[in-house]
Formats: sequence, structure tokens, C-alpha cells
Amino acid sequence: MNEKIVVVGGGIAGIQAALDLGDMGFEVHLVEKSPSIGGHMAQLDKTFPTNDCSLCILSPKMIMCADHERIKLHTYSEIESISGKFPKFKVRIKEKARYVDVGRCTGCGDCTVKCPTKVPNEYEETLAIRKEIYLPFPQAVPRKVTIDAAHCRMITRNKCGICKKVCQAGAIDYDQKDKFIDIDASAVVIATGYEQMDVRTLPQFGFGMAEDVVTSLQFERILSASGPTGGHLVRPSDGTEPKTLAFIQCVGSRDAKTHVYCSSVCCMYATKESILAGEHAPNIKTTIFYMDMRAVGKNFQEFVQRAKKSYGVRYVQSRPAKLQPSKEGKGVLINYEKKGAGGEVAQEEFDMAVLCPALEPSKSALKFAGPIGVMIDSDGFFSTPDLQHPVDSTSKGIIVCGFASTPMDIPDAVTQASSAAARVAEMISGGGC
Repeated sequence: MNEKIVVVGGGIAGIQAALDLGDMGFEVHLVEKSPSIGGHMAQLDKTFPTNDCSLCILSPKMIMCADHERIKLHTYSEIESISGKFPKFKVRIKEKARYVDVGRCTGCGDCTVKCPTKVPNEYEETLAIRKEIYLPFPQAVPRKVTIDAAHCRMITRNKCGICKKVCQAGAIDYDQKDKFIDIDASAVVIATGYEQMDVRTLPQFGFGMAEDVVTSLQFERILSASGPTGGHLVRPSDGTEPKTLAFIQCVGSRDAKTHVYCSSVCCMYATKESILAGEHAPNIKTTIFYMDMRAVGKNFQEFVQRAKKSYGVRYVQSRPAKLQPSKEGKGVLINYEKKGAGGEVAQEEFDMAVLCPALEPSKSALKFAGPIGVMIDSDGFFSTPDLQHPVDSTSKGIIVCGFASTPMDIPDAVTQASSAAARVAEMISGGGC
């Protein structure tokens, strides 16, 4: 088949859609804004409710995607524009300059060892540092380094050049420019995923003011054996193992002032992280503050019961009003209203608190939605109003899957990605509406 399909987003949904389309015989162009495919799933330690290793599931799919003869990866790239109508779209892809020749780079890492410039590591959710020339994470696909032009001394001040001196493959190219590629595509699949909301906009939850308040993704990296603490459960303030731990649900979600929708996965990943915390520190006492428990998937309720019975996790139905540093500057004081106590306010001290922020649809695809007639709903998700074809956007040939359409967990995103691929094949073959 000569038809070309562009998949926007290289997380688990985009990877699955690309693999299915490639196996059908389409020429697939997978566009990912980061230097590596994998998305947020690559940051996770385990997945609920089985607690299987996240990268053990994801890495084979990433490698299959990179090795597939019908899939072309455009990493560290963005969609510049989309025009036209089904089945003749014109898609312009901007491949940003890595300042590294990917054809020469072997991923050996010599340059990252010698580089003198250190910046916050996005993959580790700023809990660690990386060099300005870096490999995003050990299992990155493609395994090619990227120079962070905003911090590179050679690019910004013409002083340094160490990475070029130590690169035996001759891959460093400080003069590299952005490149534009035009694709005549029959359809476009949007799989742009999610972003965590900036919880600093909600100062009552103490993020940035109390050192031992972290986000759920930061806590995920702390739990990971490949994370900044080597898998040791420690709190940021002093590096000691916490004895008491609190999870705060619905931070910025189900709130008329911020996001009215439920982010779908928070109840379950908080339960998962509480179980993992119990495995790392068997004597830890964990409390999950929640509005109401939404455990609706297969074996989800059993997962919650397992946390209670086997790990002693306490569930408190209350939404804390305030988090602040404890008097010693270490640990967290949490104020919350006791349920059924006539408005009585309680205060408890915990060694560490984990915020579960609202998950927002990625804004990266919004810039080209309007020109091609794709509607965005009031919450920022791609509108998919056709119940008979639930992956169809409001513009024919623009197919949506994963968190870009509505909040969902990993299995649902994978299922919907396969549905999106099937829908593309159906439309191009002339079937369906």
C-alpha cells in the first residue's frame, strides 16, 4: 500500500497505532517532540493492577517500532502545519537540530561523561541533573544523544567544544540546522497524550514550599531502580526513609476553578504507589486522602482491597485544605476535615506527601487543530462526538486516540490506538462513513 499515515505522538498510544498501521502495510511517519519515543510510560516504575515492570512492557514495542520497515521515526520533531482534506493532507514536519549526526552517533556516552554543563533532568522530573548533551534515559529509542542548545556553552557562547573533541565517531555538528519534511498523507492519527498540571498554581498544597511534598511522577521516579535514588524510598529534605506517607487525590481535578473532569487514573496509581512504598519500606504507614474511590476496571477494586489488607493502607475520604512544612522544616502538616464529624478539622503530620495532580491533554497539537476543522472541547480534549466511530474527530481523516480524546489508563489507550489504526484502514479502503 502506498498510502502514508502520520501519527503524532510517540507515547504508548502512538507506538501501538504506528505498529498496527505498519503491519497493515501503510507507510507510517511517527512524530515525537522528545528525543526518544516512549512518553510518560517510560517514566513509570510499575503499572497497575498487576505491578508489572513498565519498561519491560514498553521497551520491546519501542524497539519493534524503530526496526519496522514501514515506520519512519521523526524524534525531536514537531508538526509545523497540516492542511488539506481527507484523503489528501499535506503535513509539514519540523525536525529540530540535535547538533548531532544521528547517522554517526553510536550512543556510547563518552560525550555525556566529559560535558561540564549540568541542567535539571526532565526525565527524572527535576529530581536529578543531566548534562546538556544527553541520552534521555538508558532505554531510549533511538539511542542517540541530543545537545540542549539552550544550555550548550559552545552554541550560546562559542566556548567549550569538549563533546566534539571526545566524540570518536565525529557525530557532533554545531552548525546543524532545523529541517523541514513535507508528507502527503492520507490520514493523521493524533496521540499526543497528557501533561501534569502545574501544581505550583495551587499554593495551598505546598508544592515548592514544603520540601517533602512531591508530585506522583516524581514519586514514581523515586521508586524506580533506575531513578535518582536508585530505587531507595527516601524523602527529599534529608534523604531518610519516611515512616509515614500521605497521598492527596484530585489536586486540581474535579474542581470548578481548575479542571472539572476526573483524570481517571489517580485512584489506582496512588494505590499502586502505596503498595510499592510498602514493599520498599515494610513498616511504612500510608494514608490516601480521596474524594471518592473510582476503581472501575477489571480487578481494580480487588487491588484496593489488597492495599488495605496486605499493606495496611488507610483510606480517608476527605480533601485536605492545606499542606505546609512541619515546624522542624522536615515533613508535612496536613489539615483536613473529618468526614461525619460535623466539620471538625484535623491536623496530621507526615514524613512525606505525594500530590496526584490533574492530568491535562497535551497542548502541542492545539496549534494545528483549528486550521483543519478539528474541534476542541471545553476541557482541551479533541472532540470525538460520533458515538458510532469513537476515534473520529470532527474533521474526516483526523483520528484521535489515547489521552488526547479523554482521560484513560494504559490498557484503554492501547486498545483505542488499535481501534484508531483499524479505523484508518477502514476509511482508506472505502468502508464505513
